[in-house]
Amino acid sequence: MAPRRPPELYRAPFPLYTVRLHPRRALAITAGGGGAAKTGIRNGVHFLQLEQIGGQLSASLLHCHDTETRATMTMALAGDVIAAGQDNSCHILRFTLQEPEGPGTAGRGGGGDKGVRRRRGPGGGAPGDTQGRPREVRVESLHRVRTDTSADALQKAVRFSSDGALLATGGADGFLRLWEFPSMKKMLEFKAHDGEIEDIALGPDNKVVTAGRDFQCCVWQQDQLVTGLRWHENLPGIPDKAYRYQACRFGAVEDSAGALRLYTVQVPHKRERRPPPCYLTKWDGKNFLPLLTRPCGSEVISCLSISDSGTFLGLGTVTGSVAIHIAFSLQRLYYVKEAHGIVVTDVAFVPESQPGRELLGGHEAALLSVAVDSRCKLHLLPTRRSLPVWLLLLLCAGLIVATILLLQLAFPGFL
Repeated sequence: MAPRRPPELYRAPFPLYTVRLHPRRALAITAGGGGAAKTGIRNGVHFLQLEQIGGQLSASLLHCHDTETRATMTMALAGDVIAAGQDNSCHILRFTLQEPEGPGTAGRGGGGDKGVRRRRGPGGGAPGDTQGRPREVRVESLHRVRTDTSADALQKAVRFSSDGALLATGGADGFLRLWEFPSMKKMLEFKAHDGEIEDIALGPDNKVVTAGRDFQCCVWQQDQLVTGLRWHENLPGIPDKAYRYQACRFGAVEDSAGALRLYTVQVPHKRERRPPPCYLTKWDGKNFLPLLTRPCGSEVISCLSISDSGTFLGLGTVTGSVAIHIAFSLQRLYYVKEAHGIVVTDVAFVPESQPGRELLGGHEAALLSVAVDSRCKLHLLPTRRSLPVWLLLLLCAGLIVATILLLQLAFPGFL
């Protein structure tokens, strides 16, 4: 399978590290920056309006939120609230989308956010005409809490619970911290891994899964270890410390309401001249037993995303490639080698809500990828062709009738 090069949806003026899509709005949020280094590269969070224009998905910049000297490395989204991992802290932001002001209303009610960009819609429009003009985004800071205390302090993972009442953070110091939201009162803090925490997944019954650089992937209930995952227990040829866990995510089970699967990515611990494959593993979401493990190529996986319905897995690699796998069998459906010129830092599926389906334009799924090359690219998965059930039944019936007629011809008096 060799799809054409993915279109560039947006290019930022700084390296991009994370991207999220709003579940109920046609809105993408991407962030990154150059950090505190005095290189002239800015830091920010960019809000992008997504829309179908001429049968193609396009993005336009609505607002740039300046994050001063802090680059946003990780991000979680709960409604209109963003939890942004910046250096050793988690910064909680709330954004609101407002319709553009009509004639004579500019300047009322106070100055507003100075970073708002106001642009005319396609075709210009008369002065004061708000129809077709983009909405305005206003951002306010709610909280800022320290989430990592190591010498090389860096928050590497942040995740909201499904109900938005809990926030989990992890970073370079190996501590898992749970925060009550929206008060940001610290509920729990304990050492979960000897090394850095690479990823966090919040699951059913308040269980938390953490993937660390210490070769461990652990399931926690509060601060008690429930179990440690062993993805290669049925693969005896793989040594214990040949692979480490890179990512973990819970996903829904298609056509099974309430059921969950856990997906993990395992990457080689050491680089070799002949690189060994990376692996995808699917786990039962209740008893955490491995259900299926498959290799997913020799390019080292850097990030993982799961579609809303749990049908597809999106992968990015350190060499800039992007792939989409089907969750049921873990087989690859889509692959573009070196879609980006450098490491893919995050991927995210377009939501399967009504606004998201309107953006798909007849495709089965759409995946956004961002990378250090400052680009956000679009990956479209064509709708898979399938025969309706009634046609399959008709074909089966026709096959049975044809078989009977052939037998009657070959053996007269058969019936």
